[in-house]
Amino acid sequence: MYKWVLAFHIIAVICWFAALFYLPRLFVYHAMSDDDISIERFKLMQRKLYRGIANPAMIATIILGLWLVSMAPEAYLNQTWFQLKAVLVLLLVGYHYMCLSHMKRLAEDRSNKSHVYFRLFNEVPVFFLIAIVILVIVQPF
Repeated sequence: MYKWVLAFHIIAVICWFAALFYLPRLFVYHAMSDDDISIERFKLMQRKLYRGIANPAMIATIILGLWLVSMAPEAYLNQTWFQLKAVLVLLLVGYHYMCLSHMKRLAEDRSNKSHVYFRLFNEVPVFFLIAIVILVIVQPF
């Protein structure tokens, strides 16, 4: 059973990161748009991506991760690499909700962020991904 839960956890993580890579890219395009048709299209795309993929993938990632820990708490909870990973996941959840905040402001035409800001914002999940994968695979601590 452990391997099945692990497999679905990894699938959920991949889906979550895919959404977190693409959603801020949509913010870039939205911030660069100057015609109403494109702006409305980006609003729709952002909403569907966030609600249809990002949220379910985040929830699945967390539930499946907690399920894995519950199967072998002694193998995880006392490990420094896992504790650091858990902190990074909490920060990533914060980033996820920052995306929601940006999406709402863009949907209400209240965003004052430029496409340059969103280009930099778009790079943040890369650092989370690198750090989390290294912590899980290499377990340096």
